[in-house]
Amino acid sequence: MREGPGRRARFFVVRHGEASGNMQMRYLGVSDEPLTDRGKFQASQVAAAFAQLSIARVASSPLRRAAETAARIQEACGAGLELDSRLAEGSFGRWEKRTRTEVLELGAEEAALLSRWESDPSCAPPGGESIESIQRRVIGALEELTDRYPGSSIVLVSHVGPIKALLAAVLGIPLLATRRLFLDPGTISVVEWGSHPFLRLFNSHAHLGWPSARWMA
Repeated sequence: MREGPGRRARFFVVRHGEASGNMQMRYLGVSDEPLTDRGKFQASQVAAAFAQLSIARVASSPLRRAAETAARIQEACGAGLELDSRLAEGSFGRWEKRTRTEVLELGAEEAALLSRWESDPSCAPPGGESIESIQRRVIGALEELTDRYPGSSIVLVSHVGPIKALLAAVLGIPLLATRRLFLDPGTISVVEWGSHPFLRLFNSHAHLGWPSARWMA
């Protein structure tokens, strides 16, 4: 992380609205699913939350579920929108669009790979990307945006993997610890990024209402 006096930016980090694969807890990765009707509602509610704030820029993963969410935010707050592949979800390779149970059912070799992936941040799914790699590119995007918009508020629209990787960097915790963090669709987290980063808010669904949280079911 580059140092500098007063070098800081505030990032409102949004997980995209619901896509169909999220409903079955599938490894979506780079599979380019659109928002469901519920996901569109979530995106509209997120956008309304930002309408009253001064936002310098909206940056988003180019994957449809994120880009559609970001477009609604951009329309509500009037800031410019850019798509950045560094904010995209990591690829799950041949596990794409499968559930964890379906991967285990592929056989002992695949189950062993899954176990290693779940315990080693440097390990990637077969044909996919490791969480360590995801963390490096996400931090690169934040560093660049902080240089371009110092002292500003920026909205990032991304996915579970990149957001958790970012939070690990902010909190100074091992990447494996993020497996204990649950991130819901359409939620907002807030990060102050700079020489001494910190987390202000995590997985807030206040704009969606308590009953909307999956863990409340």
